Amino acid sequence: MSENLKGSLSAIALLGDLSEAELAELEQQCSWRHYSSQEQIIDRQSDTTDIFFVAEGRVRIVNYSLSGREITFDELGQGEHFGELAAIDGQPRSASVMAMNNCLVASLSQDRFRAIVQEHPQMALRLMEDLAGMVRSSTERIMDLSTLAANNRVQAEVLRQAREFSEDDICAIIKPIPVHSDIASRVSTTRETVARVMNDLARQGVVERRKDALVIGNIEQLSEMVEEVRGE
Repeated sequence: MSENLKGSLSAIALLGDLSEAELAELEQQCSWRHYSSQEQIIDRQSDTTDIFFVAEGRVRIVNYSLSGREITFDELGQGEHFGELAAIDGQPRSASVMAMNNCLVASLSQDRFRAIVQEHPQMALRLMEDLAGMVRSSTERIMDLSTLAANNRVQAEVLRQAREFSEDDICAIIKPIPVHSDIASRVSTTRETVARVMNDLARQGVVERRKDALVIGNIEQLSEMVEEVRGE
């Protein structure tokens, strides 16, 4: 990990209403660090209260079961932020954060973050919208974990990724190809189950594995499969 290498906050969505001068000042107030792939950025239950901005790269929000199994909550890329819960309420971290590749991350102190939010009501609204989205996503995930079988949870996760990568909600090209262990971590199942479901989807023509991408040719068909077991 290298420190004191400053970057730009211009891509951070949460800070979109700040002027160029305000962003430049904020960049000077942040602490900047490069993280290598798989390096830990923050640890669950740590007492730090900074908020973090992803200037470059991608990070994963995770927790670990008592047996050591990794449970993935979310993945965030350039322009996104994390750590806002501790920055808001001062409580210990609720999850760990790992770098997925080489990342440049800026951290801002709790006091400065709160001051900026108070100075910029539009930023506070963006923050509330993000938190509302987090609650909705968590509610949907809890329902899936409580009501869907493992194979259906895998289908639901592939559908989620397909919609994330699709531009027309008809087909999607997911790059890079989702790693089976990553999908298993997100939906609380095994790699073997993920491999079996992906093979079944390929036989049905729902997905096609290419050299560098996973292609979902008919998102509607996959959606119908998931909605049928969800009862929607």
